[in-house]
Amino acid sequence: MPILGTIASSTQQGLSTTSYESIATVTVGGTSVSSISFTSIPSTFTHLQLRAITKTNRNDGGEFQTTIALRFNSDGASNYSYHRLIGNGSNISSTGGPSNAYLYLYFAASTTSPANTFGVGVYDILNYANTNTYKTVRLLSGVENNTIGVINLGSGVWTNTNAITSISLTTDGGHNFTEYTQFALYGIKG
Repeated sequence: MPILGTIASSTQQGLSTTSYESIATVTVGGTSVSSISFTSIPSTFTHLQLRAITKTNRNDGGEFQTTIALRFNSDGASNYSYHRLIGNGSNISSTGGPSNAYLYLYFAASTTSPANTFGVGVYDILNYANTNTYKTVRLLSGVENNTIGVINLGSGVWTNTNAITSISLTTDGGHNFTEYTQFALYGIKG
């Protein structure tokens, strides 16, 4: 069922109505999985939005977060570039890289995070069906472990003009997504 924004009243000039429509949701059950995919994405929307709550089975080096890697249309060539700004309340850092085989944009909680803690994130995938432009992604995400939290603001580009028809998600390092991890894909009209 679409969720509609509010229509501008006479005192709120310039606002537009935007519609978010659910395309698909994937929730990990009792058995962890190495990847999650969305296939046969319809080309009937202006943009896509991917919403995530995630946890992985990473348990190495005391790290409480895992990087999630995103790929479009099974493209494993070095066609992805990204930038990230990361803050944890006391420090700010940035990272990025051109010519990668994935977009590395988002943190998931790992098993060293508290039991009921998940990473959260929202990806906006702009102009995904436009065959005249590269595809841009923007992201806001976060994860915490009761002593320190990390927020991540990122952007990326897939240097390909093909319409996006599938999205696959894995972790950097081969870790699995654990129970209750959920990805929900929405189409945006507006």
